[in-house]
Amino acid sequence: MRIFVTGASGWIGSAVVPELIAAGHHVVGLARSDASAAALTAAGAEVHRGTLGDLDGLRSAAAASDGVIHLAFNHDIAFTGDFAGAVQTDRRAVEAFGEALAGSDQSFVLASGLAGLMPGRVSTERDGRDVDLHDTAHLDAGPGGRQATAQLTLSLASRGIRTSVLRLPPAVYGAGDRGFMAALVAIARNKGVSGYVGDGTARWPGVHRLDAAHLFRLALEDAPAGSTLHAVNDEGVPLRAVAEVIGRHLDLPVVSVAPEHAGSHFGWLGGVLALDCPAASTLTRELLGWQPTRPGLIDDLEKGHYFHAHTA
Repeated sequence: MRIFVTGASGWIGSAVVPELIAAGHHVVGLARSDASAAALTAAGAEVHRGTLGDLDGLRSAAAASDGVIHLAFNHDIAFTGDFAGAVQTDRRAVEAFGEALAGSDQSFVLASGLAGLMPGRVSTERDGRDVDLHDTAHLDAGPGGRQATAQLTLSLASRGIRTSVLRLPPAVYGAGDRGFMAALVAIARNKGVSGYVGDGTARWPGVHRLDAAHLFRLALEDAPAGSTLHAVNDEGVPLRAVAEVIGRHLDLPVVSVAPEHAGSHFGWLGGVLALDCPAASTLTRELLGWQPTRPGLIDDLEKGHYFHAHTA
């Protein structure tokens, strides 16, 4: 199949593209820069130049494809204060894909998130599916904005599109990571201590990016219309345990940071480190036969690759 992938050169996309190509699919990747285009070409993908704001380009690329995987999200502006703007751009892109794919019975897989979904308890694939799409006052606020976009995606099943939403945990890890785990390592180096917020019992689910990439392919190929999926290996790793591994590898003290000081200590990451957001993937495994095969988060950290180079 000819598959259009947004975010194709990103952290997760750069694993999804070879996963798809190895399975015999022809991948067309969205690229907004020369560097992204070069990376896609090197991976064996066709390049579609454009951005998430180019809605006509998104429609034409989707209409010429047999399926779409939408991984891109403007994290840069989201983490610098304009989360609502990032959510609005994402929602308009989903609407454009819906227009292009309506009546095709083709697959449309949306990457979404688990952070903040059901704070304090283990969330399942059945949670977070009751967002009121007419409650516009709250659609762009915090995690609710992305949940609303996910709900919009699922609603497109009624228009003849085989939609699925694949929720990713905050810890999508592995060699080469430049996300949350790499940022924690960089902050520890900079501060001279490996910190966690409060008592450190906040739990994060996690998945190796190669296991996540495999699930994206399974969703594209086999997920029934209207499916919600969880890319989760570890249901909930206490962040104090993460800090302890980082501290041991960097030979730094492990300390508690008071919640009121999390922002000054951790910067942009401070707002999410106190989130207790464990999640299960039992229904996903039963539905698609997905079985993660890579190491869990702590075992992956123990391999040491996060500490061999200064990444952020």
